[in-house]
Amino acid sequence: MDDALFALPERYQRLQTEAHELAALVAPYASAADESAVPDEDVRRLLKSSGLAAVTVPAEFGGRFADVDSLAVTVVREVLAGTSAHLDSMFAMQGIGSYPLATAGAEGLRKRWLPAIGSLDAIAALALTEPDVGSDLRALRTTIAQDGGDLVVRGHKSFITNAGAADMYAVLGREGEGYSLVLVPARTAGVNVSHPHEIIAPHVLGDVVFGNARVPADHRIGDRGQGFKVVLATLATFRVSVAGAAVGLAQAALDEAVRHATTREQFGVSLARLGPIPSMVAQSWTDIEAARSLTYRAAAAAARDPLGSLNLSSMAKIAATESAGHIADRAVQIMGRFGLVRGGLIERLYRAARPMRIYEGSTEALLDALARQLVKGAGG
Repeated sequence: MDDALFALPERYQRLQTEAHELAALVAPYASAADESAVPDEDVRRLLKSSGLAAVTVPAEFGGRFADVDSLAVTVVREVLAGTSAHLDSMFAMQGIGSYPLATAGAEGLRKRWLPAIGSLDAIAALALTEPDVGSDLRALRTTIAQDGGDLVVRGHKSFITNAGAADMYAVLGREGEGYSLVLVPARTAGVNVSHPHEIIAPHVLGDVVFGNARVPADHRIGDRGQGFKVVLATLATFRVSVAGAAVGLAQAALDEAVRHATTREQFGVSLARLGPIPSMVAQSWTDIEAARSLTYRAAAAAARDPLGSLNLSSMAKIAATESAGHIADRAVQIMGRFGLVRGGLIERLYRAARPMRIYEGSTEALLDALARQLVKGAGG
């Protein structure tokens, strides 16, 4: 059988090349950027000049593809995440924050915001979670109410990526008996940002309080009460890209562990030939190749039919992020005390791997949803 059957099409290989070129430029800034809780200006400048942020918006508004392509986003994230979590997040959130607008927003808003987001002249954010609401989004308390020709947003969103840095927020809230999405520009009166949390892998993160924030009614994204449908489409398109980032992180961790193991001697032999270490690196290599294969398959399926492929995307996210956690842990173990050095590559990757198993669907929540779907399909 021809191996080309399983190779990425040329257009995605070209994207990988561009992403590698960008990652090489960012590498000298990666350690400092990955410790930053605000956008690193050097990283932003380099990402902007690369033009890769255009992958996150449709071609009609300056993007690379007619529609946002899950596989394109995934292969780019795979490369970027192996160099810098900060770079990966800056790239990915442009799509995650703007996808609802791209697919369901009013034409005027799309023309106003999407070209700026694709060129990185504006930063996007998606505001879903709240202080008491994580996976169970239907319990959210943020409200959206129409007042004449305006929409009034009231509520407290928590752990929002790009909070304080974003130029616009796509906000999910209750509207009547349903849930709606609304675009709220960051400079709208009544929008207040705080930063009450620091997490183990520093991140541009904060809480956003919408205190009677008023925007025109055409800032509703999609139909009234149909917000969950738009959010689900966003997750269907971008969840699998988290798997891509996890694969890239795992590959970087393995590469660094192998480099260390082959250049360091203990007891008169190369560390790479000592005790359980050969098995550890071989298992990590195997895990990466398995996760990458599932991730590419799921991303290609999501590019064709995002909602129809959500289960496959969830499986890829589980497999890749869980593998990345194990592989980063093995890499620390292989490197011993050198893997514990604050600011070292392996230490950064180890901390960055842990949140991946939680955000955009925790492993446990996704497994529960998959199990319910499987049982339902079997008539149980």
